[in-house]
Amino acid sequence: MFLRIVCQICFLYLFALVGNMLSGWFHLPVSGSIIGLFIILGLLHFKVLKLSAVEAGASFLMSEMLLFFIPSAVAIIQYKDEILRHGSQFLVVILLSTITVMTVTGVVAQFSIHKLAKHKGETVK
Repeated sequence: MFLRIVCQICFLYLFALVGNMLSGWFHLPVSGSIIGLFIILGLLHFKVLKLSAVEAGASFLMSEMLLFFIPSAVAIIQYKDEILRHGSQFLVVILLSTITVMTVTGVVAQFSIHKLAKHKGETVK
C-alpha cells in the first residue's frame, strides 16, 4: 500500500511538472500545478485515466495538506512590520475572500447535488 501511494504521488507530481512546462512554454499567467490539475481532471472526465490510478496518492496528500502550509506560515514572520502596519486591511481581505470562497463552494455544491439528483430522477429539497 505504501509503495502504491508513493507511485501515485510521483504520478501526480509528473502532471505538475508537465503543467509547469506548458505554463513556461506558453507564458501563461497560471501556475503549472493548476494546469496539471486541469489535465488530470480532463483525463478523469473523459475516462482516459481511472480514478484508482491516483485516488490513494491524492487522498494521502489531502490528508496531509496542513503540512504544505507550514512554510508559508513561517515565512509570514519576515513581514511583521507590514502586518502591523496594514493588519486591518489584511483582515478585511481575508474575511471577504473566505466569505466568497464559502459562498461559491456552497452554490457549486448545491448545483451539483441538484444536477446529480435530477440525473438520477430524484427530488431534492
